[in-house]
Amino acid sequence: MADDLEKTEEPTPKKIEEAKKEGNVPKSMDTSGFVTLLVAVVAFAALTGWIFDRLETLYRYYVNFVGVELTPRVLVDITIYSVIQIFVMVLPLALPVAIAGMLGAWAQFGFIFTTKPLVPDLTKIDPIKGAKNLFSLKKLIEGFKITVKVAAVFAVAFSVFLGFIKELVSVSRAPLPEQITWLSERAIILAAVMLVLLLVLALVDLLFVRYNYFKGLRMSKQEIKDEMKQMEGNPEIKAKIRQIQMEMARRRMLAEVPSADVVITNPTHYAVALQYRQEEGHAPKVVAKGADLIALRIKEIAREHHIQIVENPPLARELYRSVEIDEEIPERFYQAVAEVLAFVYRSKSAM
Repeated sequence: MADDLEKTEEPTPKKIEEAKKEGNVPKSMDTSGFVTLLVAVVAFAALTGWIFDRLETLYRYYVNFVGVELTPRVLVDITIYSVIQIFVMVLPLALPVAIAGMLGAWAQFGFIFTTKPLVPDLTKIDPIKGAKNLFSLKKLIEGFKITVKVAAVFAVAFSVFLGFIKELVSVSRAPLPEQITWLSERAIILAAVMLVLLLVLALVDLLFVRYNYFKGLRMSKQEIKDEMKQMEGNPEIKAKIRQIQMEMARRRMLAEVPSADVVITNPTHYAVALQYRQEEGHAPKVVAKGADLIALRIKEIAREHHIQIVENPPLARELYRSVEIDEEIPERFYQAVAEVLAFVYRSKSAM
């Protein structure tokens, strides 16, 4: 009994889908951060020349005001122009970064739209539970991960930055455009080094997050049994549904009997209603069939609509067993059925 209660089984697709609807997904922040930074570096490298042109334009605009009295009107004009230029510079960079952030999340768990996490939950403000969560093993592991990541990033960034400090003396004497070029190049180098480090951290974090996520969704054997019962439904209800479906199908079948050309019988156990439309060029097809009580009902409907009933036990049995409703008869029955239809047409002509 204890084995049935231990959560040792992998989560079912239904359990995973329910967790997603509640907003519980395996999201690695490091992976999203890596994708965002990668796109940011690529976008910045591609737009460096264009951004510098905007900065140069902005610089020349400021130079025009050297010696000009800075009245409130002039300050307003400078501010408006500066905001517009900065917006024009930032937008082409910010837009792909924002899209990358969304794609980084989408690639991990797909598109999910749910408002359930926004619903107020009073249990979340319980101080006792909050204290337990604050000092839980999960929080301790998260804190350790953050500490290790920050230390690793700081150590790598600082070691790379130390190599750039040696160049500051010569760069400080260079013209401003060269200083900006040097700064942008070193920023890209630093970002590339950080990307390599973040890629390693992101892969480790992604594996760790997904492992913990599916471990947290594990189910006991009893939970899987209960879910299967819930999905399959109550056997009595399913039997009732099948009964209703069979009754509806039977009614539809009996409604087709008046369109038949002949009913071939056993004579008591089987009845098969055949329809033949010579102008359509198709073989005769079975529009209704039944045994025992259903066979009797088919014959009753046939008599009510003056449809010929022909007794041919071997043919009736074979058609009943071999041909489904709304199916054309196989070629091996052509000769026997043709003889029956010919008899029916001769009988009608004689009347």
